[in-house]
Amino acid sequence: MFLTRVFLIFWFAIYAGCSTAHEFWIEPDAFQIASNGNITATLKNGQRFQGISLAYFNKKISRFEVITNDKVQTVRGRMGDNPALDMPAPQDGLIIVVHETTPAFVTYSEWDKFLAFANHKSFPDIKARHMQNGFGPVPFIERYTRHAKALISVGNGVGVDREIGLKTEFVALTNPYAPDFDGTMLVRLLYKGIPRPHAQIEVFDRGAGGDVTISLHRTNSDGVASILVASGHDYLFDGVVLIAADNSEKAVWDTFWATLTFAVPIK
Repeated sequence: MFLTRVFLIFWFAIYAGCSTAHEFWIEPDAFQIASNGNITATLKNGQRFQGISLAYFNKKISRFEVITNDKVQTVRGRMGDNPALDMPAPQDGLIIVVHETTPAFVTYSEWDKFLAFANHKSFPDIKARHMQNGFGPVPFIERYTRHAKALISVGNGVGVDREIGLKTEFVALTNPYAPDFDGTMLVRLLYKGIPRPHAQIEVFDRGAGGDVTISLHRTNSDGVASILVASGHDYLFDGVVLIAADNSEKAVWDTFWATLTFAVPIK
């Protein structure tokens, strides 16, 4: 019992210590898997597409699924499993892995840090919004959740992404593993199932050598972005919703983080 309690405290501290200013994503060991292969993926938290691996911790998971066609498999791991996902591929095609976290909280004791975060995520009016909502000075609390999706090719990789029903999510309108993929990734960014027009998307592009470049893009009036991607590279797309907190006794702001990870095969 004592060791179990220590273990839980240890993992909770790791999750709680993952700052809201860091991205959270699903990182497969391989984005392309042979037929009858194994899907292995790690939950990551960090910056610039580099970070620490997070073990399976059921108290921090709201949803964790592997989806192919109309088949949905809930990921049920053991406490401490790392990688958090390790299972036989259900079938050939495009595999969608989704992961949503339970809410976590961060306290801001310096206004400039919150302002820098909000500006970086393209919310330049945050100071006016803070005052209009009647929120007081620091310290104040932000509540945040993560809504991650990964696209994995098994065998022929044929298939299409679709809206899964995450709080906020990317929906890939093109399949990067398709034989006729032309190097332009089309994605729609949603919040509560509604497209987010003119929303910022931060793109992390990791080349074969591990170097990461970052670029900023914006959705159009339909919530769709067209982003050029390179053969042989891995990608992390990130989009954040920042709104006044709803139904919280301690948080004044809510952030919902959508991420999408995938790779572009070498042709």
